[in-house]
Amino acid sequence: MPRRTATMLASLLMLIALLCAGALMPVPYAEMSPGPSYNTLGTHQGECVLQISGQKGCESTGGHLNMTTVRVTGSEYKMNLVEAVYGWLAHDDVVVPHSTLYPDDKTPDEVNQENAEEFTQSQESAKVAALRALGKKVTAHVIVAVVQRDKPAQGRLHAGDVIKAVDGTAVRGPEDVAKLITKHKPGEKVSFSLVPAKEAAAAERKNQEPTRQKTVTVTTAKAEDGRAIVGIQAGVDYTFPLKIDIKLADVGGPSAGLMFALGIVDRLSPGDLTGGKFIAGTGTIDEKGLVGPIGGIQMKTIGARNEGARYFLTPQENCKAAAADVPDGLTLVKVHTLDGALKALKQIRAGDTAALPKCAKG
Repeated sequence: MPRRTATMLASLLMLIALLCAGALMPVPYAEMSPGPSYNTLGTHQGECVLQISGQKGCESTGGHLNMTTVRVTGSEYKMNLVEAVYGWLAHDDVVVPHSTLYPDDKTPDEVNQENAEEFTQSQESAKVAALRALGKKVTAHVIVAVVQRDKPAQGRLHAGDVIKAVDGTAVRGPEDVAKLITKHKPGEKVSFSLVPAKEAAAAERKNQEPTRQKTVTVTTAKAEDGRAIVGIQAGVDYTFPLKIDIKLADVGGPSAGLMFALGIVDRLSPGDLTGGKFIAGTGTIDEKGLVGPIGGIQMKTIGARNEGARYFLTPQENCKAAAADVPDGLTLVKVHTLDGALKALKQIRAGDTAALPKCAKG
C-alpha cells in the first residue's frame, strides 16, 4: 500500500475513533420522560391510595382521577452526547441541564429529602383544602417545626409543641412567632405559652382540642445579622375531623396536591365526580384551594394520554406550555382553584364540554 494511502487511512481511522470517543463522553445533561400515573380513587400495590376512617375498600365507579408523574434520570447517571442528541430529537423526552434536576449546591440525598418533604406537605394541603371545600372543620395550630442544634431553644422547646402565645400575645401564624421573638434584643428572655408535643399528639388522636398548657422561658441569642433568635422554625399543623392516609410510595414533589384533593372530595361525597370518565391532572394546591404550576407539564400530558386519559386538569400558569403540543384526543382543562376544578368536573359529567375553560395556544 502506498505510503500516502496508508497515512490517509490511518488518519481516517483515528478521526473515526476520536468521533466515537467524543460521542460517548459524558455531558452535563439529564433526561425527563413521561412517568406513570396513579388513580387516586383506586389502589396501588394492593392498597387504597386514599384510606379514610370509616370507609372500607375503595371500589371505583369506573372513573379515574389520576395524578401524573415525570420520570427522570438518576443523579449518578452520566448521559453521553449520543443519548443527549437522541433526547433532543425525541418527541416524548426532554433533555435539560443536569443542574436543573440536581442543583450543584445540594447533594442527591438532600434533593430526595426535599422532594419527600414537598410530597408530604402536598398531602396535608390537599386534605385541608378538600375538607374545607366540603364544609368540614379543620383547625390549624402553630407549632415548633424545627429546633436547631446548639441554640437556646434546644432542650427547652420540642418539635411538635403547639405555640399558643409569645410573651402573652396570641399567635395566628408562623410569621407571628418570628416577629415577636425579634422584638427582643439578644440576651433578653422570651416567654412561650404552649401545649407540649405529646399532649398535642394525644389530643389529635382523640380528635380533640389540646387543653393543657405550660409556659417556657428561653433566653435569646444573637444571629449573624444581629437579630435576636432562639433557634426554632415555626410551622403549621392541623386537627382533622377524620383520619385520611395517602398511600403512595416512591413519588416526590408537590405536584399531586390538586388530584389528591379531588380524590378526597370524591370519596367523601355522594355519587362520583368523574361520571365514569378518565380524567388526569396535576398542580400544587395550598390550604385555601389555590392551584399552582408544576414542572414537566408536556411529559405529564403525554403520559396521561398514553394511559387513556381524555381530559387533563392543567394549572392556569402551565396552560401555554401544555397547549403548544397537545397529545391527540386529550382536552386540556384550565384550572386555577379547587372550586374551579370541581366546576369543570361537573361540566364533564353533564357532557357540557363546550363550556369547559380550555388551554389555548399563545
